[in-house]
Amino acid sequence: MTRKAVASPDAPAAIGPYSQAIEFDGFVFCSGQLGLDPLTGLLLDGIEEQAERALLNLEAVLAAVGLTMADVVKINVFMADLSQFSMMNAVYARHIVEPAPARSTVQVAALPRAALVEIEAVARRSS
Repeated sequence: MTRKAVASPDAPAAIGPYSQAIEFDGFVFCSGQLGLDPLTGLLLDGIEEQAERALLNLEAVLAAVGLTMADVVKINVFMADLSQFSMMNAVYARHIVEPAPARSTVQVAALPRAALVEIEAVARRSS
């Protein structure tokens, strides 16, 4: 089995030495997505806007290998301020397909580019 890098032109390019995702043995391990506009590379303002864009970026990476949010089995959400959890969660709920994937949400000291939220996922290709 070989690891295959995944890249989508509809999501921001990696801002460091990593892939947008790696596909391996039917799994797709998606790197964390920020609320960066893929056309301008600029970080959007506000938790809701950043969460929306991060999820759209994640969906674009999944689409590059023919997957959707329905294939996601685990999501990790990193937030700069958990007091904004309910706003992020309302946006998140609009993108999730039932049954909802397992999820962890944690507050971190800081995120790249002073982002408010970063979202990563693991998806599994159906047999």
